Amino acid sequence: MERKGYLWRTSAALLAVILLTGLLAACGGQSAGTGQEKVKLRLGYLNVMDDAQTILAARAGIYEKHGIDAEMVLFSSGTDLIKAIVGGQLDAGVLGFTNALAWLGQGAELKIVGGAQMGYHSMLVNADSGIETVEELKGKSVASQKQGSTADVVLNGVVWSQAGIAREDVTMQYVSPAVAIQSLASGTVDGAFVFEPYASLAKTSYPVKEIYEIGQSWPFPCMVVIASGDIVNNNREAVERMLDAQKEAIEMLENDPAEAAKWIKDDFIAEETVTKLDGTTIPAVDVIKMSIESQDFSWEITEQDIQKMKEIAQMMVDQEILDTLPDVDSALDLTWQQKL
Repeated sequence: MERKGYLWRTSAALLAVILLTGLLAACGGQSAGTGQEKVKLRLGYLNVMDDAQTILAARAGIYEKHGIDAEMVLFSSGTDLIKAIVGGQLDAGVLGFTNALAWLGQGAELKIVGGAQMGYHSMLVNADSGIETVEELKGKSVASQKQGSTADVVLNGVVWSQAGIAREDVTMQYVSPAVAIQSLASGTVDGAFVFEPYASLAKTSYPVKEIYEIGQSWPFPCMVVIASGDIVNNNREAVERMLDAQKEAIEMLENDPAEAAKWIKDDFIAEETVTKLDGTTIPAVDVIKMSIESQDFSWEITEQDIQKMKEIAQMMVDQEILDTLPDVDSALDLTWQQKL
């Protein structure tokens, strides 16, 4: 199934349902989600574009439309978010699937129940550095997320590997994306491996250029929807409502990024404008729109995605993040997707 531009075939029975729904609406019937008893869900998220689907579903009232009373809980790291799911403080969250694999190896009750975003990590260098390829970063310094993160796993297992660079050939600084950009702009490091919206903000405001983006050369499912075993086993309807809402949010992100940007701009940029290199300004919502458009959001987890998950699981073992190879297939519960 293609990720974008799905072709839906409407049967005569479905057409009758659609017509009946329209008739009910015309007679004062209730829209989707209303009339249902609302379910309370505690949902964790990170303030990154990777989590745009769950942020948008909350801000645009899509969760409410699907009968969900969502308690949104912001976390500063995927590590803390996954701990909250394992500890029972959260029902679900959108985060890197490597977090689930690490905890499943310790016997945690978790399930990957849906897709979210394909990996986008950009290698930026200063525009006047003379560096044009990843290979030229050998012997230089690069800022990225902390060791063991999804970004770190693919940086070592894919980016450096493709360039013929061993990780000890590069001096790493493990910092937040914002600090990585500041370090690059000040010349403290030679490169920064970052995700959105930091890449778009950096390219708008600083003299930097992108020399590599992993999604173009090695697409992989970075962010997924992870749910607690308790909610999966005992409240399947709540899980499916959540995924229905996030699917609708993803469709807005993919098909109408300008509208989506209006809803989520304030989560990423407090100011109304961003100052460009030449001193002029650009509406902040336009920067967020560019950031959305650079991404590939997908609610589906394909067989190819599962294969990439298994490859990354092996990288985690090779990099001594995991002691044993996890069973990716057992970590997945794609019941909702299969129904579609």
